Amino acid sequence: MAFSASNTEFRTPSIDRLETALAMYLIIAWRINRLMRLGRQLPELPADLLFETIEWQAAFILNRKKPPAKPPTLNTVVRLIAQLGGFLARKGDGEPGAKALWWGCARSIPLSAAFSSLGRWGLVCNAMD
Repeated sequence: MAFSASNTEFRTPSIDRLETALAMYLIIAWRINRLMRLGRQLPELPADLLFETIEWQAAFILNRKKPPAKPPTLNTVVRLIAQLGGFLARKGDGEPGAKALWWGCARSIPLSAAFSSLGRWGLVCNAMD
């Protein structure tokens, strides 16, 4: 079934596609919530417990900061990712929420995947030198 609204065509998804999409969104939402909670409750954990090296490095690069040689704290990376999603990180702002983390992950994950792919071909240089 298809219908048109404002020159945009929408199709009713099949049940299989809808179930697959819901399953993916549940996994993503679980990870975002986990990052948000652990970033608040255990901020001093090393970031490499929850992020691959290329993931936390991508968060630094997207925020125009040089990635450190050793893994930063979890709270540092969570705040960097949230800043990509609109979190301002001002003194009185508190900790980032799920929406800022969602949007930040939507920006940082594709870059980390690209870095990972390029790294396999030996094409990634240290971007911040």
